[in-house]
Amino acid sequence: MPALDRADTFIVDVPTIRPHVLAMATMHSQAMTIVRLTDSDGVVGIGEGTTIGGLSYGEESPESIKSAIDTYIAPVLETCDLSRVGETMAKIRTCVRGNHFAKCAIETALLDMAGKRLGLPVSELIGGGRVRETLPVAWTLASGDTARDIAEGEAMLEARRHRIFKLKIGKRSVRDDVAHVGAICKALGDRASIRVDVNQNWSEPQAKLGMAMLHDVGCELVEQPIAGDDIEAMARLSQDQAIPLMADEALTGPRSALRVVKASAASVFALKIEQSGGLFATAEVAAIALAADLGLYGGTMLEGSVGTAASAHVFATLPRLDWGTELFGPLLQTDEILAEPLHYADFSLTVPIGAGLGIALDEDKIAYFRRDRDGARLHAVNTGA
Repeated sequence: MPALDRADTFIVDVPTIRPHVLAMATMHSQAMTIVRLTDSDGVVGIGEGTTIGGLSYGEESPESIKSAIDTYIAPVLETCDLSRVGETMAKIRTCVRGNHFAKCAIETALLDMAGKRLGLPVSELIGGGRVRETLPVAWTLASGDTARDIAEGEAMLEARRHRIFKLKIGKRSVRDDVAHVGAICKALGDRASIRVDVNQNWSEPQAKLGMAMLHDVGCELVEQPIAGDDIEAMARLSQDQAIPLMADEALTGPRSALRVVKASAASVFALKIEQSGGLFATAEVAAIALAADLGLYGGTMLEGSVGTAASAHVFATLPRLDWGTELFGPLLQTDEILAEPLHYADFSLTVPIGAGLGIALDEDKIAYFRRDRDGARLHAVNTGA
């Protein structure tokens, strides 16, 4: 039985190519918690736990993910047969409450190991296996400046990298935000699909006004305009507004997905492996949406290449991806931490085909960006310290 030989958990801080402006934070770098598990047979698996803007998005942070793994999850792993992924994760769930992001990082590493042992991609270990080799990928326009966002969108179309654009709004007044979105819709026209993400920053009256106005200017989809725990208000907006509402922060795993479906509180689900608590849980959330005939969108926590590859393996198994995916996280960073970067071309991401996740870390880059080596400067920049 393959037992745990070593668990190495560390944080890397990689700068972003530009300030990434969201309703709750402005990011200048991304902090990724990488976990590397080595078993008694010498098989190595990697996973990633990443949040948006530290603790400004949710209840976990890069630091808490590392602490949860090192202090509470690693000792459980020492008692497990690491080749039995489902059994191992079930034992972790009985010993550790919540901490979905940390659990996702561990499950990803275990699946990476399992795939390497079997000589199969992770996608072949989930459901019925992959049904597609590439995934359409959206790009988020989040500089906060209308002219700059239009220029960025034009450049992405010209390079054939993205033709789906999501705009981060919610910091300004509703009318100012709609004017910003409308200008971009008009500039990019029918060459692109434009959506918005409010990150829960509107009240219900603001959302009612904003969604109606956004529909009129050509926006196609509104992601989580109000608090994710206000299911009743989401239901009212979904039923009253012509523009589709996509649930994001409302989804924290299969049980929450059932609540949203029962309330008719969304017409699209944003799937996120970390928010759901792992790859298998994400597949369950997707199955619930498919059973209810809801649309699917492959979301992101702005993970780096490890988390993006893991997400791609899950999304590649879905029979439908009505709204594409948002797996652009590595492209937002100034540098790559993989020995061979993920492949983006023709508006899509190619799903890795190698055993496990099909990726390998660039150890020199990891050494350079590790916070416990020389990452204090980047961390200070991102937090405003």
